[in-house]
Amino acid sequence: MATETSSCTGSTLLRPISEFINLPLDQVNFVVCQLFALLMAFWFRLYLHPSKTSPFVRHVVATLLGFYLALFCFGWYALHFLVQSGVTYGIMIFAGLEHMHKYCFVVALGYLTFCQITRVYVFDYGMYSADFTGPMMVITQKITCLAFEIHDGLARKDEQLTPSQKILAVRKMPSLLEYLSYNCNFMSILAGPTCSYNDYVAFVEGTAYQPKHLESNGKENGKYKQTEPSPRHDVIRKLATCGVSLGVYLAVLRVFPVEHVIDDTFIATSPFYVQVIYLYLSMLATRPKYFFVWTLADAINNAAGFGFNGYNKDGTPRWDLISNLRIMDIEFATSFKMFLDNWNIQTALWLKRVCYERCPMNPTAATFLLSAVWHGVYPGYYLTFLTGIAMTMAARAVRHNVRPLFQGTVTHRLVYDIITWAGTQIAICYTVVPFVLLAVGPSLKFYRSWYCCMHLACLLVVLALPVKPRQQRQKVQQQNSLHQSPVQDGTMDSSSSSSSSSLLNTDSNCNQKQKTT
Repeated sequence: MATETSSCTGSTLLRPISEFINLPLDQVNFVVCQLFALLMAFWFRLYLHPSKTSPFVRHVVATLLGFYLALFCFGWYALHFLVQSGVTYGIMIFAGLEHMHKYCFVVALGYLTFCQITRVYVFDYGMYSADFTGPMMVITQKITCLAFEIHDGLARKDEQLTPSQKILAVRKMPSLLEYLSYNCNFMSILAGPTCSYNDYVAFVEGTAYQPKHLESNGKENGKYKQTEPSPRHDVIRKLATCGVSLGVYLAVLRVFPVEHVIDDTFIATSPFYVQVIYLYLSMLATRPKYFFVWTLADAINNAAGFGFNGYNKDGTPRWDLISNLRIMDIEFATSFKMFLDNWNIQTALWLKRVCYERCPMNPTAATFLLSAVWHGVYPGYYLTFLTGIAMTMAARAVRHNVRPLFQGTVTHRLVYDIITWAGTQIAICYTVVPFVLLAVGPSLKFYRSWYCCMHLACLLVVLALPVKPRQQRQKVQQQNSLHQSPVQDGTMDSSSSSSSSSLLNTDSNCNQKQKTT
């Protein structure tokens, strides 16, 4: 890949390809750079393996490759990545441990917001495409997460931390090279995903496999301990998913454009049920774009040897430590919570770690507000996440009050699942329309065409169905867990064991992620 770059917009080397396939140059640059990163990931794992070279060399190579890809895609705008990382590292070093996490949070998020404002309102309002603030969003997550983890490890006592915070706590200040490598390595510079600092350092130093060779009963699994697991099969499977997702996106998106939902003729002539079906299909057509980007990013990390998460019961390795989505669980989600649990998982974990777990008042609203600010300055983002607060509260009320009535028989549970699946899918589509339309005018036009029916329904549900405050729900859960009796061999029963395991492995096991709201 040549380094022919313009001063601002990145390389123009691939412009002929962009014109031939009729796609924006920035998107072509992004995909080609990710494919190049995939090749470099295989090389990195094979030729710069921890057994063959030092962590210093691995950090240097990962960082330099990351900056090269950033320059190729974004030109000198990539310097913002260095500025943001450099300023916050200075805060970590020179500010007191007691408050440096707060300063880093404000500075990193503020710098990201400044860049988003200038890009949107100065340069290209309404151009929803790849841009330099996309990588900055991931870097912001890493900066703030690491700042809180350092604060937990160096400024707080262990008894003040939750079990997951103890696991994630960083006990030593990272060097500048380690910090830049964590923020800007070539595997995640363009599309993430976010990961914990301890997991990344363990990967670079080659110790990521050691704590994973344990069975569920805590004994060493000697059968699978001898050889380092290969990510080959998982990488191939994820690349196949990328190919299918990209093909579906390119083929279906133009058939069901989201903008059609606010077309005056469509609104005036189509029955309401047709509008509902079209809304679902149009949103279904937009999701494969995210499936492609996040799954490819996951495959790149796996190809480099990052993402190992222990073994399945049959001894096959799991490579889902930093996976960002679970497609089948998304498409067949039967609750708002289940959808959010499986969509953009690493961002959900970031929101939980830095906001939901630490906010003393109304953490649900604070988490959605932080998510809106982090995503950008388009009004549609705020409409989506404000609507998301109402949807979450209503879904929680329905689950607490209505779901128990349908748990008597298998048939009743099936009926409940079908109804809630349909309701969840429509609620998600209704919520995220402003996220896609971006501007406030079209977004409000859509909601008016639906008479704000979902907003009103949420209001009625919240007013009619009571839900206990979070503190009371947690006390009840703790009391229930204490009353669970252990079985004869000294281990807890399945429900108690599952609850305990989920608590301890929240941030290290992708299949046991807790929700942010």
